[in-house]
Amino acid sequence: MTYCVGMKLDCGLVFMSDTRTNAGVDNISIFKKSHTWDVPGDRVITLMSAGNLATTQAVVSLLEERTKAPSERSPSVLEAPSMFQVARLIAACLRDVIALQADVGMRADSKFNATLILGGQIAGSDPRLFMIYPEGNFIEAGDDTPFFQIGETKYGRPILVRAYRPEMTFAEAIKLLMVSFDSTIKANLTVGMPLDVQLYEANSLKSGLSKRIEVDDADFRRISDGWGEALGQALDSLPDIEL
Repeated sequence: MTYCVGMKLDCGLVFMSDTRTNAGVDNISIFKKSHTWDVPGDRVITLMSAGNLATTQAVVSLLEERTKAPSERSPSVLEAPSMFQVARLIAACLRDVIALQADVGMRADSKFNATLILGGQIAGSDPRLFMIYPEGNFIEAGDDTPFFQIGETKYGRPILVRAYRPEMTFAEAIKLLMVSFDSTIKANLTVGMPLDVQLYEANSLKSGLSKRIEVDDADFRRISDGWGEALGQALDSLPDIEL
């Protein structure tokens, strides 16, 4: 399992993903689940993945190959005229990879499934954020749905729903995501450190901060400890109940 979040803010886009993959409690590995392509001044594209590792690696490898040798049948994400067209290309690639690997057609419960979060900006348009499903369809973030989660989403979602604000700064958004990931990591052993962060500042058309948060990261430890203490204090401050 994994946990990835893509968030749309007034100031740009924020991406955070864990790096744990597992095939049982005795087979745990670390793999990067976030990938970025950029052409400074023209476009920045970030993709995060959750699901079958072989499927997601095949999709990323194919997309990477096409950036080096595009063709009419295999166009590159670096040549697509809009982020919507980038989403269509990646969705088609994901659908084709799943269909090739599956024993029997595409099914929602296929063991080869994967889900993707795509975000970025192409010159002449606004930053956009998409979630791509294994069936090859996708949805776009908007005012009512300003962030997407994939993987093990349920433990970290409540804090995002309660605390997200579109006017947040990047620093505030990363703090919020740290709390969301900390809650998920404490509740589910299949999600784990380190965490990868990628920022994109709106209209900059260049990659922003890219950072790996290790298990001993001082900021993450302060946020984790502080959040636990704050929850305890909040619980103690609530009125007692009578039994």
